[in-house]
Amino acid sequence: MPNVKSPGPSADPTCEPGDFLSESEPAQPHTLGQRQQEILDIVRGKGFESIENLSRHFDVTPQTIRRDINSLSAVGLLRRHHGGAGLPSSVENYAYTARKILCLQEKKRIAQALAKQVPNKSSLFINIGTTTEEVARELMEKERLRVITNNLNVAAMMSGNENFEVIVASGVVRGKDRGVTGHATIDFIRQFKVDFGIIGISGIDLDGALLDFDYREVGAAQAIIANSRKVFLAADHTKFGRNAMVRMAHIREIDALFTDRKPPREIADVLAGSDVALHVADSKIG
Repeated sequence: MPNVKSPGPSADPTCEPGDFLSESEPAQPHTLGQRQQEILDIVRGKGFESIENLSRHFDVTPQTIRRDINSLSAVGLLRRHHGGAGLPSSVENYAYTARKILCLQEKKRIAQALAKQVPNKSSLFINIGTTTEEVARELMEKERLRVITNNLNVAAMMSGNENFEVIVASGVVRGKDRGVTGHATIDFIRQFKVDFGIIGISGIDLDGALLDFDYREVGAAQAIIANSRKVFLAADHTKFGRNAMVRMAHIREIDALFTDRKPPREIADVLAGSDVALHVADSKIG
């Protein structure tokens, strides 16, 4: 059985209620409301659901459901269709700017939980992703870390601590999120063997497959997994059951999953059968 560390029933780590902002409003950190999360779960379970059925299910107006679907579609969690909503594309991730603010408070809690497991004077990989960037931020108070990263945002941040040694992988820089990928990146990572590999992911299939959108990014993450003594996966609950077309690894290949909500039963069963530790972050930051 996996080592499950989670808050008690009184501290259920769910997203706080909140609505997405429209495209005309300034981007601010936000989380999924309870109804939005339930709509997402329904569509993921069925593949498509009509506005009429959702309106009846939640006992709200079709206009309310339409606004929820528009909000979820704006950040790539659903795809709008005439009369309803379906699953998003499995071939294209949503924008980096949207990912940075989606479930930001949950990502911060995940980062705090993960950082507690990294001792001072450790060596580690940190890969591309908005959740791993929050982990890097939380690690800034550590002492004498040696960090290898293919994420220029992480490198810029962590180089601000004079006690750290930060090594940047070679390769091609993606302008949209400053991630570094390519064959040169993979070859560079393979030169090292570190204490901890800290990775993010775009989706976790119910069978335990870890999925992403960019095969070049996946190659770097696979090299990190192969060259880390322990692998920590940081993923908020919106990644459970999310589709992406490129298989990175299987969840059994990691040592611990850090998240903000207990995973669906199917994923929990895979974790239990693979002896992967499950850390569910506290419901409050600090």
